[in-house]
Amino acid sequence: MAKDAYRVRRNEALWPCGEMTREAFVARVWEEGVEHGRDLPWRGIDDAYAVLVSEVMLQQTQVARVERYWTRFLEEFPTVHALAEGSTAQVLALWQGLGYNRRALALKRAAEQVAATGAHELPRSFDELVALPGVGPATAAGVLAFAYQQPAVYVETNVRAVFIHELFPNANKVPDADLVPYMADAADTPDPRGWNYALLDYGAALKRSGVNPTRASTTYARQSAFEGSRRQKRAELVRIVLDASAGIARAAAKELLDAAEAARGRGPVEDDLFDSIVRDLAREGFLCVEGDVLAVER
Repeated sequence: MAKDAYRVRRNEALWPCGEMTREAFVARVWEEGVEHGRDLPWRGIDDAYAVLVSEVMLQQTQVARVERYWTRFLEEFPTVHALAEGSTAQVLALWQGLGYNRRALALKRAAEQVAATGAHELPRSFDELVALPGVGPATAAGVLAFAYQQPAVYVETNVRAVFIHELFPNANKVPDADLVPYMADAADTPDPRGWNYALLDYGAALKRSGVNPTRASTTYARQSAFEGSRRQKRAELVRIVLDASAGIARAAAKELLDAAEAARGRGPVEDDLFDSIVRDLAREGFLCVEGDVLAVER
């Protein structure tokens, strides 16, 4: 979707949507947001870096798990410069258990990019934020709304749930292109932070109630199984190399990975698959390969 689609703008021609007026929709979201509001540690803060860390951690990860990691991560890396100066090994070690290690590497690279400019805070514009590694439109909007109190179009799964539930209750396969104009219109509010918290909390409540309107979104897809997947083998290999402070021989790493697979009742990893995983991890910056030794940057 073009960047311009994420610009906050009023569009009275959208309303009413079915029988729902803009005023009724806004009132409904605020009411439900108050009723189902959650007290989360990364809320109500003006530190854009801390907000960015929470937004990246929350991508494809449950809130309860992120709560256990966010505070610990910020204790180790309290500022964007601290993260930029930290080692890849430190960052990945703190990230273990959150999954999707690529997010950790992208977050560190974003910090390095900000620090390289000499700035001590994240950019305050959408275009500058999405230019950072790993920062997409939703993450950029989260930083703008939650840290800087700027109106922003925050397209997130719980937010989708609210707009589909209230405005497209009988529809199926609703694309973001149909939802974003309503999000952009409703985002024109004097309290962007509170508005998006309300959307998130109402959407989360809908899902807890057994209603999951996001199934009607074209973005909806069941997450592939992690157990036994290539992704699991990648994560296990990263852990093995992290545990070896001075690096580990390729053959020894393969033996340990095979032992981890055997403990789960699976056979050894095929050599071609192992080599492919090593190549991918090296190309993405997770591993350094020096001869037959695998290591993580310290």
